[in-house]
Amino acid sequence: MNPALVLEDVWLTLPAASGPVEILKGVSFRAMPGESVAVVGPSGSGKSSLIAVSTGIERASKGAISLLGESLVDKSEDALARLRRGRVSLVFQSFHLLGTMNAFDNVRAPLEIARLSNVDELARSALSAVGLAQRMDHYPGQLSGGERQRVAVARALASNPAVVFADEPTGNLDRATGAMVADMLFAIARERNATLIVVTHDAEIAARADRIVEMRDGRIV
Repeated sequence: MNPALVLEDVWLTLPAASGPVEILKGVSFRAMPGESVAVVGPSGSGKSSLIAVSTGIERASKGAISLLGESLVDKSEDALARLRRGRVSLVFQSFHLLGTMNAFDNVRAPLEIARLSNVDELARSALSAVGLAQRMDHYPGQLSGGERQRVAVARALASNPAVVFADEPTGNLDRATGAMVADMLFAIARERNATLIVVTHDAEIAARADRIVEMRDGRIV
């Protein structure tokens, strides 16, 4: 079985007023299909940057990255978008829902962009899976924080992606609501055999993963 994600000796150096800053320092990492991995560590340790380079949102300065069997090195932005479309999803701490769209349309829109078939059915199924079958016509302003994050989880998983990246997905939620959202994220990813990479400060959420990776000062320790 081939890994879903491979990083080999990956460095990320970004410019700053005081001179170049090394964000990632020789990171090597891999995740298998269907595996859940929690990435933990203090703020500024490089956790979010790991997700950014793994998805091609940020270009690594050095090293090799392979996502779903395809090298990200030297891929154009259009090629990266094609690779991610419908196969790679992200969930962020901020919900990033469109306030002018109801829950159903927030989930449906990316499916349309990915040119998937049966988009209405996929959106309804995803919202039902996170317990929002009765809230599909509600707008983000009419939903609680937990409900909005559940819409974001539904949106990420509606296309049945092969890989899901979640960056502090419960960071804006109280502990009880965060635990419920995490339960749904892990359960649905497991049910659909998606690789799940979760950046979190919450030890209880990290403990749900198959494996925990700790980062400090831009390195995996």
